[in-house]
Amino acid sequence: MKKIIVIPGDGIGQEITASAVKVLKKVDEKFNIGLEFDYRDAGGTSYEKFGTPLTDEALDACKKADGVLFGAVGGKKWDSLPVHLRPEKAIFGLRKGLGLFANLRPTKVYPELINSSPLKPELVGGSDLLIVRELVGGIYFGPRCESELKDGVEQAWDTEIYSVPEIERITKLAFETAKIRRGKVTSVDKANVLAASRLWRKVVNDVAKNFPDVELSHLYVDNAAMQLVLNPKQFDVIVTNNIFGDILSDEASVIGGSIGLMPSASIGELTSLYEPIHGSAPDIAGKGIANPMGTILSAAMLLRYSLNRDDAAQAIENAIDKTLADGYRTADIFTDGFKRVGTDEVTEIICNNL
Repeated sequence: MKKIIVIPGDGIGQEITASAVKVLKKVDEKFNIGLEFDYRDAGGTSYEKFGTPLTDEALDACKKADGVLFGAVGGKKWDSLPVHLRPEKAIFGLRKGLGLFANLRPTKVYPELINSSPLKPELVGGSDLLIVRELVGGIYFGPRCESELKDGVEQAWDTEIYSVPEIERITKLAFETAKIRRGKVTSVDKANVLAASRLWRKVVNDVAKNFPDVELSHLYVDNAAMQLVLNPKQFDVIVTNNIFGDILSDEASVIGGSIGLMPSASIGELTSLYEPIHGSAPDIAGKGIANPMGTILSAAMLLRYSLNRDDAAQAIENAIDKTLADGYRTADIFTDGFKRVGTDEVTEIICNNL
């Protein structure tokens, strides 16, 4: 059996994870994977029950699982809590506890939604890229000072630090991923200015020698940001550090025209976590109108990266492709001329398309 921990979280997290589990069960019937589901709380829901956004028991269960399917956390009702009790702390606790060192965020432009993109159709059509972001190092985790006086002037500072093993680990993952895609890696840095980026580029070049069948190129981050909107089709796998990946992945997420379809994977040393990139959307929670496709596609990534079942993952992706091609749209992507459906209905359609 393959044990999957499901953490619905807050807001629409309850609904969208229920949809993803329903699709996974349907896939399990078809491919006989042997999936077993267990549920845990996190975020505001966990705080209400246990007084903490993430319990040790929930984290331990995740460590022992084959994969974690995560919904979303947060909501205005918890905004006044102390920082260490805020729902979002659950995410940081899971990242640290599971050693989630890499975030994989794909951006695929669906032909049926091409007019929803802010970019011209001729620029964005056919785009299918993956950003591999280092998640536990760099300036977000380096030494910092919130405030100090120097020569009578207040200043603050953050430090960008990367070690060779950290860079090697994320780079190997990017190259291994490119081998099962289109065989191209673009490494993004700022090596013309930053010392940490110069080490980054050196290590990436060293790792690339072990992957002669993968094409490697380098871009400075400012140029990479520009190229993402000028010609996103040129990219296959982008690998970059924590802060650059944070910015570029948000930029890339809007290229496809709908954040509701964007999945992500956080790859860990112990197990990996899969979640849509949108938030908990408490304003529409319980209304049955949330788009579950990002979570369902995250479940497909779980099958691909944690269970090595690319066949089952592809079946889910094909089912969503057909659902969109047949004109079904949830509220967030609905336009005149299409068939408007709710969360449960679109989930059932996707299951039928499997």
